[in-house]
Amino acid sequence: MGEYKYLGLTFNNKLITGTIPAKNPKEAKKKVKKLAETKKFILKSIQAKKVFIYKVRNEKGKIITGEEEAYSKEELLTAFKRAGLEVISLRKKLINFQFKPPLKEIVMFVRMSADLIREKLSFDQILNLLYNDTTNKTMKKVIKDIKNDLKDGKEAKLVYQKQEAYLGKFTAYMLGMASTSGNMAEIYEHTAKFLERKIEFKKALRSALIMPSITLLALIGTVIFYVSYIFPKTAEMFERFKIKLPPMTKATLEFSHFLQKYILYMIIAFVFIVLVLLKYFTSEKGKIVRDKLLLKIPLLGPILHRMSIEIFCRVFHCLYNGSGNNMEAIKVSAEACNNAYIEEQIKKIAIPMMLKKGKGLIESLKATGVFPENALSILHSGAETGNLRRASLQIANIYEKETNYKLKNLIDWIQVTIAILITIVLIALTIVSSETAIVKPPHPATIKR
Repeated sequence: MGEYKYLGLTFNNKLITGTIPAKNPKEAKKKVKKLAETKKFILKSIQAKKVFIYKVRNEKGKIITGEEEAYSKEELLTAFKRAGLEVISLRKKLINFQFKPPLKEIVMFVRMSADLIREKLSFDQILNLLYNDTTNKTMKKVIKDIKNDLKDGKEAKLVYQKQEAYLGKFTAYMLGMASTSGNMAEIYEHTAKFLERKIEFKKALRSALIMPSITLLALIGTVIFYVSYIFPKTAEMFERFKIKLPPMTKATLEFSHFLQKYILYMIIAFVFIVLVLLKYFTSEKGKIVRDKLLLKIPLLGPILHRMSIEIFCRVFHCLYNGSGNNMEAIKVSAEACNNAYIEEQIKKIAIPMMLKKGKGLIESLKATGVFPENALSILHSGAETGNLRRASLQIANIYEKETNYKLKNLIDWIQVTIAILITIVLIALTIVSSETAIVKPPHPATIKR
C-alpha cells in the first residue's frame, strides 16, 4: 500500500494538505474526493510517494549512497541541502517491487513487541531494537516507516494501515488499534498468538496435503510413462508375431494406445480447467464457493471449520469490550477467520439481524448455520453469566487442542492411505508385467500360410 499527498483549496482560499494510504492512484483519488466533499475543499493535486536512489557527500567528504522516499525530487534536494549534504546524483527508482516479509518475521516483530512492552520500554526504543535485530530488508523498511510516521505525529491507525500490504489486513488493524487501547501488550500478545497458530496450521496442512499430493502426482506420472511408453514395447512385439494377448495385457495395451493418441488433448484440457477454476476461485464470489466446498471435504473439512471458529473466537475475545456497540469486533473477527463463506454468513446474516431486528448475539450467530452447537452452548452460558469474553477464549482453546489432535491423526491416515495406494499400483503393474511371461507363441503347425 502506497502513500499519497493531496493538496486542496478551501472556499476562502486557504491551503489544505494531508496524506492518505491507498493501494493505487485510482483508490487514492477516490478517497481524497470523498474527503474533499466532507471537508469542503477543492482538490488541486495528488502526489504518490516515490523511492529515489541518492548519492551524496557529507562535510567530511565521505560518499553516502542509499534509498529514500519522497513525494518529489525537489523535496529530497531541499532536505539534503538542509542537512549539509552535497548531492552527487539523485534519480527515481524505476522498479520498486517489494516482497512481502515472511510470516515468521512478522510474528517475531509482534511477539518481541509484546514482550518488550511488558518490560516497560518505550515504543521508540522497541522499534530501534527490532530494526537492528531484523535481517529481512522489507521488514526493516516496514519498521523504519512505522517509526518515522509515529515520530511525525501521524495517527497510529493510519500508520499501520499503510503497512497492510506487508503485515496483513488483520495484523495492521490490531496493531493500529493497540496503540490507542488501554492494554497494548495484551492486544500484541493475542495478535502474536493468532499469527503463530496460522504458521502452525499451515505447516501441519502442508504435511497433510502437499507431500502426499506430490507423491500421488509422481505415482500417476510414473504409471502413465510406464503404460504409454515402456509397456507397449513388449506388448506390441507379441502383436507383430500374431500372438494372442492375455486379457489384462490386451486391455493395458488398448489404454496405452488411447493415451498415445489423446494425451496432448488431455493435458491441454486439464490445464485449461485448472486455470479456469483458479481464476474463478480467486474472485470474490468464487472464494465463498471455494471455502464452502472446503468445509465439506471428508476428514479435512471439519478440521478447517473448527480452525476458523477458533480464530473467530480468539479475535473476538481480544476485541470484545463487554458493553456498547461490538459490531466492529464481530466484523473484524469474521474477516480474520480465514474462511470467506463463514465471513459472509456472519456479515450478511448475524450483523444485520442484530442491527435491524435487534436480535441477540447468540441467536444471530446460530442463524448463520456455521457455528457448531457446542460453541453456541458455551457462548450462551457466557452471555448469561456476563462472561462472554471468557467463554470465547474457552472455545478457542478447546478447538485449538482438538484441531491439533485431529490434524495429527489426519496426517497419519493420509500417509497410510498413500502407502497402501502405492502398494496396490505396484502390485497391479507387477501382475500386468508378469502376465506377459505366460504368453505362448502358436505352434508352427497351427500358423496359416
